[in-house]
Formats: sequence, structure tokens, C-alpha cells
Amino acid sequence: MSDRTEIKNAVIEKLKTVYDPEIPVDIYQLGLVYEVNVSDDYNVHIVMTLTAPNCPVAETLPVEVRETVLTVEKVKDVEVELTFEPPWDQDMMSEEAQLELGLL
Repeated sequence: MSDRTEIKNAVIEKLKTVYDPEIPVDIYQLGLVYEVNVSDDYNVHIVMTLTAPNCPVAETLPVEVRETVLTVEKVKDVEVELTFEPPWDQDMMSEEAQLELGLL
């Protein structure tokens, strides 16, 4: 496995420690993370969304994501890009998250 793949996997594991404050499920299982890209020089670019454009954590959650991912060994920098295309909906949640929330 390449270094970039290992770092990407480590980043995803770290993302699973960040929770949406309104829903007791991590942002990765919620389906809020659309992309995780690791460059050759170990910079990470994350494309993510929020459960709603007017989400109260719009200012703080991307900062928390960046700071959390910066703790991954070898990661040099992290850019978190917020997008609302496509808009998030419950179908983006993992089966585990849907079970946790009683949706299945």
C-alpha cells in the first residue's frame, strides 16, 4: 500500500472521531465527507458538506476537521472545502449510521 493510501486511510479514521453536534454520528458515517485527496507532498484536501446550508456549526466544524486531520502523521497541511452540491440527505449516511439513528 502506498504512503498516500495509508495517509488517506488514517485521515478517514480521524474523520470518524469528529461528530456533528446535533446528531450522535460521526461526519464520515453521516456522509458529510464527499472527497479525501492526498497529494504527493502529503497535503490533504477534503470536500465536505453540512446537513444544512444554515447549519449552526458552519463556522466551527471545518476548523475542527482541519485541526483533527493535521494530527495525522506525515500530513503537512489540510484544506477543507465546503460545498452544498449535491445537497446532503439521509440517503448519504452509511447503513451503520442509519441503524444508529433508527432509520432502518
